[in-house]
Amino acid sequence: MLNIRIEKTTAPKTKPTADNPLKFGTIFTDHMFIMNYATGKGWHDARIVPYQPVVLDPAAMVFHYGQEMFEGLKAYKSDDGRVLLFRPDMNAKRTNNTNKRLCIPEIPEEDFVQAVKELVKLEQDWIPTKPGTSLYVRPFIIATDPFLGVRPSDTYQFIIILSPVGAYYPEGLNPVKIWIEDDYVRAVRGGIGEAKTGGNYVASMAAQLKAHEEGYSQVLWLDGVERKYIEEVGAMNIFFKINGTVITPALNGSILPGITRNSVIALCKEWGVPVEERKVSVDELYEAAKNGTMEEVFGTGTAAVISPVGHLRFQDQVMQIQDGGIGELSQKLYDTVTGIQLGKIEDNRGWAVEVK
Repeated sequence: MLNIRIEKTTAPKTKPTADNPLKFGTIFTDHMFIMNYATGKGWHDARIVPYQPVVLDPAAMVFHYGQEMFEGLKAYKSDDGRVLLFRPDMNAKRTNNTNKRLCIPEIPEEDFVQAVKELVKLEQDWIPTKPGTSLYVRPFIIATDPFLGVRPSDTYQFIIILSPVGAYYPEGLNPVKIWIEDDYVRAVRGGIGEAKTGGNYVASMAAQLKAHEEGYSQVLWLDGVERKYIEEVGAMNIFFKINGTVITPALNGSILPGITRNSVIALCKEWGVPVEERKVSVDELYEAAKNGTMEEVFGTGTAAVISPVGHLRFQDQVMQIQDGGIGELSQKLYDTVTGIQLGKIEDNRGWAVEVK
């Protein structure tokens, strides 16, 4: 168990009011968590301090070789005042899977969860309660050795910051338009596609800008080898309901193992909805859209939870999903997942974890 030292701010910030809509990732709370690592000493000096700039040597290895990772989860406040996290143990496990791939020291899962809980507990007055809002939790690790050479760092910082947020997409729960990218590649099997690291996201930006210019919210990536199989959206895993069956690309080493993805698959199986994790080609999608068997498309992720997709575009072909509205299953999944997160629906799976 961590011995976390707490230094409270003497200059608290003004909290956002319920009257102003929250933009995603623009406001940050009063405090942050920091813990250091050094080879031979391990993780040490766990502390919560006032939110402040991070001071690093210009030669810090994170700047030059990209050795860093991050996570994302949310805290919610229930109607009866409880503070809830959604499956933080899964974020802890995924953190260590990413750390292994990037040669970053692992963090004991219980320490990760404890650090998140302690910071959220201190900042619980920052949790917004307006529908569609939450407190976003961003843990990350950076390599701090001042060294110009390609090797794993000997020193790191594990930091957690918090941000009260609204909807990730301006559309909210309204269906988004997705651009299927056929030029740029995000990741390949054997690379770092399944790791939660900034390199995967900067690789997506050129295609993201192109999609935005055409009026599309996000990019849907194809595999990097054959360039015909669906992988994931820039900020979400993707699901297709075709002729009664829910289909999502199988985790193959280049797709992020989403926690909401995992939850959606579990719920569909509970409800008796057929689920297939397998390869799905863009040709299969086009044919399903053309013959009317494409019933629903939706993305899943911590930021958006469930994001219905109304249109897909591949090259010069635009596929409208049914009437372009929200599908029945997409709505049910959104209501169920958010209901568990907010403590409105009984949770018999242990997904909602109370911060005490």
